[in-house]
Amino acid sequence: MLLKKEFEKLEACLLRDERPSVRLRTFAREAWFQAFPFSLLLEEEKTEQSPVHHPEGNVWEHTLLVVDEAAKRKNYSTDPRAFMWAALLHDLGKPETTKVRKGKITAYEHDVKGAELSRAFLSALTDETNFTDAVAWLVRYHMQILYVSKGLSFADIPGMKQHTNAEDAALLSFCDRLGRAGANPDAERRTVAAFLQRCHENADLPWLREIQRKLPASE
Repeated sequence: MLLKKEFEKLEACLLRDERPSVRLRTFAREAWFQAFPFSLLLEEEKTEQSPVHHPEGNVWEHTLLVVDEAAKRKNYSTDPRAFMWAALLHDLGKPETTKVRKGKITAYEHDVKGAELSRAFLSALTDETNFTDAVAWLVRYHMQILYVSKGLSFADIPGMKQHTNAEDAALLSFCDRLGRAGANPDAERRTVAAFLQRCHENADLPWLREIQRKLPASE
């Protein structure tokens, strides 16, 4: 595998660093990151997001925040390795799907495109098909929390539960929602709990209780 060293370097960052974003910013400026498949991540730097929903800035800035949130909670996942890679690749589909519609920046079906690109990304680095599948399915279903809570036609709880662990998908979604400037942890906690209940899953999870314990007494 030609990029074995780079793959291992990136994976070590994701799995060992308390704040992977620090090294990821450095990696993004190195020559190897300009090559495929890492270059797919660099496209996120050029992709703007809605300032209403993502005041933190472009997709890459959002991804770095999400990866740091995921690093705090990866051990709550059933598969920390797949979980952290999914956190890094979860918005890989946004550069291709982002458009301005009626004055608003949108990225419809970036989850579907992102799953496809995640497979291409990891297939260029490893022949571990089960691992690649696990990451791609998490990416594919990371938006379900929004679709279900909003009652949108894209909601697919049976499909999600068939292909990935619902609690892992909820945890990734939670980190995704916290990876925004000005995110409200308690509001996101309640949204995730309601989502899990709709999925007929346990909503009394350690990582949700942890958020509640850390809230100020006044809340």
